[in-house]
Amino acid sequence: MTAAAATRTDWRKLLDAASAPYRSAGSFAWHFARRKLGMDPVFRHLLLQGLIAPNSRVLDIGCGQGLLASPLRECTALATQGQWSGSWAAAPTGARVTGIEMMPCDVQRARAALGNSAEFICGDMRTAQFPAVDTVVVLDVLHYIGVPEQDEVLTRARLALQTGGRQLLRIGDAAAKRGLWTSQWVDAVVTFVRGHRVTLQHGRTLAQWVAQLESLGFPVKSELMSAGTPFANVLQVAQVEGAL
Repeated sequence: MTAAAATRTDWRKLLDAASAPYRSAGSFAWHFARRKLGMDPVFRHLLLQGLIAPNSRVLDIGCGQGLLASPLRECTALATQGQWSGSWAAAPTGARVTGIEMMPCDVQRARAALGNSAEFICGDMRTAQFPAVDTVVVLDVLHYIGVPEQDEVLTRARLALQTGGRQLLRIGDAAAKRGLWTSQWVDAVVTFVRGHRVTLQHGRTLAQWVAQLESLGFPVKSELMSAGTPFANVLQVAQVEGAL
């Protein structure tokens, strides 16, 4: 078996394990988890590239039904069983997730699937308290609030991070107009299907996002994160090097 084939096989094993708990949360929760974890490249990238370190305290802002917490839990299980791929970065064993989500139905699905293996808080990211953590993950949610509110959330997330901590932020690049339009259209459809109200979206260009993070003292590395999709998504990896 080639290395690429082995990676696909190992990822499929992790995907199966991470999707399975959602069966207890209902058919929609399981199908959504299976499709999102399987098709969105960001989850595989975060885990296989070691962007979440072992024993990290993780804050997942806008966590939905807990789709990051589930594979993180299964990473620990696979590594404990000696089944973690040697070609991947170190498994994020022992990662502890606090998820903040505004939609009660998503919080209920997360709790039904994952129980007390992670903490899920039903709250608004604009007002919810952020605990001290090692990693902040913000995937595709800041565009739901206005630019001044985005800046406030980013500042509070920066203050929650310990020295040496990392923020993982995925955004849509407003400069890539076709990709952004496609992303916003799909996002609106998915939001409606999940039973939520569709709201106005607030985008920024990649340069504007980078400038804002750098103003908070973050060195930023930007990585395209829309492989296999028609979107204009970019993952921004920002490392804390000192006090704000």
